[in-house]
Amino acid sequence: MKLSINQAFNPLKTLPFNLSILDRYIITELISPFLFGVGLFTSVALTVGTVFDLVRKVADSGLDVGIAMQVFLLKMPEFMVLAFPMSMILTTLMVYGRMSSDSEMIALRSCGISLYRLVVPTVIFSLFITVLTFAFNELIVPAANYQASVTLEKALKQDRLPIRENHIFYPEYQKVEINGSDDVTILARLFYAEQFDGKQMKGITILDRSQIDLTQIISSESAIWNAKENMWDFFEGTIYVVDPEGSYRNIVRFDHKALPISRTPLDLATNKRGYDEMNIAQAKEYLQLMEMSGNEKKIIKTQVRIQQKYAFPFVCVVFGILGAALGSRPQRTNKATSFGISVMVIFGYYLLAFITGAIGQKAIITPFIAAWLPTILGSGIAVFLLMRTSR
Repeated sequence: MKLSINQAFNPLKTLPFNLSILDRYIITELISPFLFGVGLFTSVALTVGTVFDLVRKVADSGLDVGIAMQVFLLKMPEFMVLAFPMSMILTTLMVYGRMSSDSEMIALRSCGISLYRLVVPTVIFSLFITVLTFAFNELIVPAANYQASVTLEKALKQDRLPIRENHIFYPEYQKVEINGSDDVTILARLFYAEQFDGKQMKGITILDRSQIDLTQIISSESAIWNAKENMWDFFEGTIYVVDPEGSYRNIVRFDHKALPISRTPLDLATNKRGYDEMNIAQAKEYLQLMEMSGNEKKIIKTQVRIQQKYAFPFVCVVFGILGAALGSRPQRTNKATSFGISVMVIFGYYLLAFITGAIGQKAIITPFIAAWLPTILGSGIAVFLLMRTSR
């Protein structure tokens, strides 16, 4: 006579999530292999991605060993986060494979417990790891990566600070009503600076069309943002006033002139964080700057990266279900086989994510599809294998 789940396993009333003995047993079994997987994959990724490069810098560039160790520790959270989903598939393959080899699966399923019920603890555990991954990606990894970059570049005397940027280009648009028709978006102002040395812009040219029937061309040797007055101070320049017919109406030279122009060019020049050094909020701020500048290529790339930051943590759930489905098959799965399968699945997922991300950045597919397609496909495959194994 088959027993129901509630009859076979009484819920533990004292636990906040009402976990049964079965849930606690499987989750407990998952913890140790998961920690082992995090340590294993983090070590491998750190060695390939950071250690070799730091050793080369110590040997060739004279990087101080203490600084190298500091950078090594700062880069560790990034590779730990990458190891979380990798560890999920290795963990579930090992645990469910062992349970299948030891006939625990047969015993549990003979009591009327379906494979879907046996995967519930994995879903709970993987959701916890998903939240942990998202928290790491938002609160720890961007700040640690940025600090690592600053520390390394300062040590190598590359002077990340003060910031140096060449060719700052910022178009500013506005909507105007032409002949009583609907609003039309036009180029109101075009800002260009040859260089920003961390304190001032140099070699500035501004095309100003913000006033109706009047165009100004401003050329200046340098400019500094005046935070108190909330405007730019331009030095050693010339203003060319052009009438609607295209001829010069007036030419004015100046030693100093304050102009109420947006500080966005300064924000563009000073925002030097890479995408792996920004959390979602910072990436959205950067996206707003790109939208104001009109740089479509960077706009699309930033949109893809933001969606990828949302999608990546959910890979833990996909890999957890996929590993449980593969590990629950009747054939025996040892640790070496589990590791081999894990490597193949991980390689396939990241290859697909790279391809869809590149296609998304080319605007062939939307940023949402580019980021979420690997997760969606992975979920479909995991569910299909789970259904097939449960038969």
